[in-house]
Amino acid sequence: MPVPLFDIQGLDLDAVAVTADEVSRINPHRGHMRQLDHVIWMADDQSRALGVKHVRTDEFWVAGHIPGRPLLPGVLMIEAGAQLCSVQYKVRTREERFMGFLRCDDVSFRGQVVPGDTLYLLGQEVEFRPRRLIAACQGVVNDKIVFEATITGMML
Repeated sequence: MPVPLFDIQGLDLDAVAVTADEVSRINPHRGHMRQLDHVIWMADDQSRALGVKHVRTDEFWVAGHIPGRPLLPGVLMIEAGAQLCSVQYKVRTREERFMGFLRCDDVSFRGQVVPGDTLYLLGQEVEFRPRRLIAACQGVVNDKIVFEATITGMML
């Protein structure tokens, strides 16, 4: 049974540490590719963060994945986690360049995410370097871990 990267029970899930507008300023993703709504909480040293994606019924993938039983594609779960990790890194470093993701390792999908769900994204730094970040990431819906991955990003 997977264990959460950190305890979110004591965090105010209605809080906003990095607004949607700030996420847009930090990350270049727009339109359908914006998968992170905002950041709820970030550790003082930016080594851990909690983000959120509200899974909506009007998203581009709903009609085709899977017709009659829409499931958030796993690749979009990973993308949401990667966007959170990019915000963590850029808030810490004040870096303006684009962070591209080089690797996704140890990926596991453990549950379904459907329209109407709130996907909480946990990001925790594993290794930090001036141009690179390795982070563990998890997605949680209704107190259940639905995916986990280790993501490597580098400034491009």
